Amino acid sequence: MSSPVPDDDLPRRPGRVHIAARRRGADLTALGSLALHLPHVTASLAVVFVVSYALGHLSDLPWWLLFGCWVLSGALVFHRPCERLLARWLFGLRYPTPEEEGRLRPVWREVTARAGVDAGAYQLWMEESDEINALAAAGHIVGVTRHSLRTLTPAQLAGVLAHELGHHTQGHAWSSLLSLWYALPARLTWRLLLRSATRLDRLPTGAAAVVIGVAGATLIALATATYGLIFLPLATPYLVAAVSRRSELRADEHAAGLGFAPQLMAVLHQEREREATATAPGLAFNKGGMIARLLDSHPDVHTRLHRLQAHLDNRR
Repeated sequence: MSSPVPDDDLPRRPGRVHIAARRRGADLTALGSLALHLPHVTASLAVVFVVSYALGHLSDLPWWLLFGCWVLSGALVFHRPCERLLARWLFGLRYPTPEEEGRLRPVWREVTARAGVDAGAYQLWMEESDEINALAAAGHIVGVTRHSLRTLTPAQLAGVLAHELGHHTQGHAWSSLLSLWYALPARLTWRLLLRSATRLDRLPTGAAAVVIGVAGATLIALATATYGLIFLPLATPYLVAAVSRRSELRADEHAAGLGFAPQLMAVLHQEREREATATAPGLAFNKGGMIARLLDSHPDVHTRLHRLQAHLDNRR
């Protein structure tokens, strides 16, 4: 038996909806995320070039065609059929049922109307999850968990959706997926090298010494030629996480600018209570340690609540 539908506490925007001419862009956090992934993207370009060149010599296909297809493949992030595949197979989403559509669509239209965005430009999806959560991905994907739709009031749900819309309009969604895609060849190659390194003990002592010596010499040469920039990817995960935390705060600001700060704060208070009951007293700060906190892509609930409260105080 499904939960009762929450009372409709969302005030509707009167009058006609005006669609802004510029509906999406890229803020500093989106550009920063792209910049931080440049070393990985450059390494991926080198990997794909070598693979394309080798395949070109083994087949009748020109190497530049294979290489060019991969370079242009990032545009598929905004291709609707490809987005549907991503939503289903990568993010595990599904289409909403007619009942879910009836609850979700009016709230989404109200959020987009306040933002001056065409509601039909994005596709709504559902996630089978018992947590209060939502996501924005690719160019037009907006997903909401089943639990969020069933337990949040329309106004609270609007605050969550306004947050996700902020990720889209400020470029966080497409930039993160593009960075992930173009860095993928380099990441896979690195994992392959690490797996190969674990098998050095199976080689004869002389062969293992030669491999280690060549690898060490190559690393020193690259470090010298790049003035140590080759080691920058080691710090990239921490910098990317910091930028991601900032993008979450920017999305909160977007929701607050549309008038949903109190509703979003109510959702965050629920999340804080859930964390308090799920974590033993005194262990919340130490959970995962300092490294885990530095790698966390989301700011803590207290920080988000403090920023939203400051927004409300400034408007009084």
